[in-house]
Amino acid sequence: MRKISAFIKLTILLAGLSALFIVIGYYIGGEQGMYFAVIASLIMNFVSYWFSDKIVIGMSGAREASWKEVGGLEKSVQKICDDMNIPLPKLYIMETLQANAFATGRNPKKGVVCLTTGIMHQLDRDQLLGVIAHELAHIKNYDILISSVAAVIVSAISSLQNLAFWFGFGGRDDEDRNPLVGLIVLITAPIVAMLLQFGISRSREYEADYTAAKYTKKPEALASALVAIDSSVRSTPIGDVNQSMASLFIHSPFSSRGLMELFSTHPLTEKRVERLMSIVLD
Repeated sequence: MRKISAFIKLTILLAGLSALFIVIGYYIGGEQGMYFAVIASLIMNFVSYWFSDKIVIGMSGAREASWKEVGGLEKSVQKICDDMNIPLPKLYIMETLQANAFATGRNPKKGVVCLTTGIMHQLDRDQLLGVIAHELAHIKNYDILISSVAAVIVSAISSLQNLAFWFGFGGRDDEDRNPLVGLIVLITAPIVAMLLQFGISRSREYEADYTAAKYTKKPEALASALVAIDSSVRSTPIGDVNQSMASLFIHSPFSSRGLMELFSTHPLTEKRVERLMSIVLD
């Protein structure tokens, strides 16, 4: 059932993002640009599906590591994986002082959990296990395929937008294309692409929080971890990370306040903590 749900969400997301990519291609290069964008989107969808984990890890600059590096949690992580009926994922470590984590991979067999050095040093044992369980929940729920593919395509849309702004619209003699409309498309397309990500991202975060609490039996540990991560994000820059990857992390790595917080890839930390603390476990 989860595979079917993930497939439907992925199909909708791919269709929407691919359409945006093709529209931008049309306004950059007319019909030729559109045909190029169609072919490029097909290739991109294929590549992002099969290699999204490698692309995302490459974008993060993380290194592969052993679970033995995570403070004696290897057995606890293995037990949660066994309980969730998923293989132990590969571990990667990202060198940054910011406390954060993400998961990637197209299915549980290809699952990857990435922890920052900051989160390994700033959280206690139960908090860190709660965060890892949250990421394992994303793997179990097939969330990571959707987020990883979306991150790759949104990044491509942003790159295409930058290309258009640098080189302008091609074939301006084509009367069917209004330069003003093209400018509006280029400005709004990345925003629409991000909103498509947001719509799926927020709901999956709540579910992953609940799943982590269920398997660790310690919702308060994950709740306190989220508060600590929120504080770290606000005080410590993530470093050289592509904005399109924001939805992958347990907390958006880019600090936002006030109105901008409403457009974050993640629910407000306060709401996540409130939900976690209201969970009653058997």
